[in-house]
Amino acid sequence: MLLAPLLAAAQESAVLDRTDALRASQAAVGRTMPDPTLLDREGRPVRLSAFRGRPLLVSFIYTGCFEVCPATTRALDQSMQALQARFGERQFNVVSIGFNQPADSPQAMKAFAAQHRIARPNWEFLSAPAAVVAPLTREFGFRYAPTPAGFDHVLQVSLVDAQGRIVRQVYGDQPAVDVLGDALATLVAGQPLPPQGLVGELVDRIRILCTVYDPKTGTYRTDYGLALEIAGGLTFILFVALYMLNEWRARRRERRRASLAARA
Repeated sequence: MLLAPLLAAAQESAVLDRTDALRASQAAVGRTMPDPTLLDREGRPVRLSAFRGRPLLVSFIYTGCFEVCPATTRALDQSMQALQARFGERQFNVVSIGFNQPADSPQAMKAFAAQHRIARPNWEFLSAPAAVVAPLTREFGFRYAPTPAGFDHVLQVSLVDAQGRIVRQVYGDQPAVDVLGDALATLVAGQPLPPQGLVGELVDRIRILCTVYDPKTGTYRTDYGLALEIAGGLTFILFVALYMLNEWRARRRERRRASLAARA
């Protein structure tokens, strides 16, 4: 494949295999979310099934993250402000789950929420006991890898419908309000989400592959140059395909003319 070198280049500086991470993330769509017992900020047991009956947004964080998780949480909070103004706070719920144990204790999750001034009644911060972290993250399609600076992980928010099915993954360090809003409007109305489509899948793929992680600092940056390379590769493939199609048509016309001349 002509795009293989470009996709391979996206993995060179990454700790996490982003192609595999995207595949695992998308494979979670359609699953019923698992129902382990987690702990809220006061150490009380909470089952994820307690959030059924309303659409649910699920994000995974670790409290020892000094840049990415705080930034994505604040961005999600800004999105929540707009979404609650549109739908009201009783129409959907949000949970942020700490996956780094034993560091992400209920006390640590409580401190993280307080530090970033998250106090929305429909947003809970939960601590996942060590024994359930692996199966929980696997079922949500959330991939992560330890690094010297913390964790390289997929930047995703999982959308869960009122019946507890994972129906969409939204990627990026700043979840788009319009994307979340359109999906929530459908879910709040009790309607199934339509398929994402080829364009949406391509955008997700480029967004993940072009997110470059620095394992020394624990930060991310978007490599737009790689996106341009991929776009250039796709353009080249399209040009070659059109050229071959035109050549095939020309040869077909030539054979047709030769056949008519022979009959004459």
